Amino acid sequence: MIISAPEDYRASARQTLPRFLFDYIDGGANSEVTLERNSCDLREIELRQRVLKGSLDIELSSQLWGQNLALPVILAPVGLTGMYAKRGETQAAKAAERIGIPYTLSTVSVCSIEEVSKAVSKPIWFQLYVLRDRAFMKDALERAMAFGIDTLVFTVDMPVPGSRYRDAHSGMSGPNAGLRRILQAVTHPNWAVSVGLFGQPHDLGNISAYRGKRTNLADYIGWLGENFDPEISWSDLQWIRDFWPGKLIIKGILDADDVEDAIALGADGLIVSNHGGRQLDGVSSSIRALPSVVKAVDGRARVIMDSGIRNGLDVVRALCLGADATMIGRSYIYALASDGQSGVENLMQLYKKEMQVAMTLIGAGSLSDLTPDKVRL
Repeated sequence: MIISAPEDYRASARQTLPRFLFDYIDGGANSEVTLERNSCDLREIELRQRVLKGSLDIELSSQLWGQNLALPVILAPVGLTGMYAKRGETQAAKAAERIGIPYTLSTVSVCSIEEVSKAVSKPIWFQLYVLRDRAFMKDALERAMAFGIDTLVFTVDMPVPGSRYRDAHSGMSGPNAGLRRILQAVTHPNWAVSVGLFGQPHDLGNISAYRGKRTNLADYIGWLGENFDPEISWSDLQWIRDFWPGKLIIKGILDADDVEDAIALGADGLIVSNHGGRQLDGVSSSIRALPSVVKAVDGRARVIMDSGIRNGLDVVRALCLGADATMIGRSYIYALASDGQSGVENLMQLYKKEMQVAMTLIGAGSLSDLTPDKVRL
């Protein structure tokens, strides 16, 4: 398949992956209204084309907390990434390091903190959920610190899992799920050999390291169900800030009224996110929520936008509305599933080219020029 645009990787991933994996990464909650809004609302933001105001050299680099970013893009934490490519988390982390952007490892990754950290030369970012089992959380944080990780992405928008109906239909969960997944793997031989056979162990490395025994896909679903805590409150999180000495980024802020609680906790950054439309269906898109959150933050923390970013034009739009950087999840997983590390690296080159073209045509020579007057809402 010819890859000429970021969106091409989605079609490629659909061909490559068994249905249960494609639908897991591609789907959202309930009727997937918010999933669709995330992308549609971004596309509806008009870029203001200006003429004869371009720059010869477009500067796309920036800094977050002293870390240099070649592009204002961060690879988001995505659970089960190692099921999309052989040792997928390590490939994604290597790609991010080569590009010069951060990679965020999910709590529920196939590859452990140790495996991924040893595969790269610089510290990755680590994501943690709010869970009932504080001993697990403490163990994960200690293991992260042991490898020099100093940026924690703390996800707060998942006190309970969203209702993701595609998973039951696809075989990720539901009746006879194990048998259905095997049958799907047989009909996707390239994935079956590369990931199914040579990508083992199909384990959840961070959870298994704590439990002292293998945690497979069925165990994963049960363990998550037992450990999410719908009664968690901001006051319950103070121990995280007290225990964690590095940067603390709160992921899952969608309403400006939650900003003060996050700032009071001691957050260094906020991620405006609706979990990619995978949690509460019917809520605002992240891009529509972004300006009010930026206003409420008022420079007291850095703001990152997540959910709906599919290409370089979307990154430009988000930065025009106040984001310091963006996170991408689905977009890079499609590329990873299609062509591993090389796919992710090529995807970022496509993003870079799209950003450079867009910034030239709207008269922005650097990221600091991306201001609200460059777009029409």
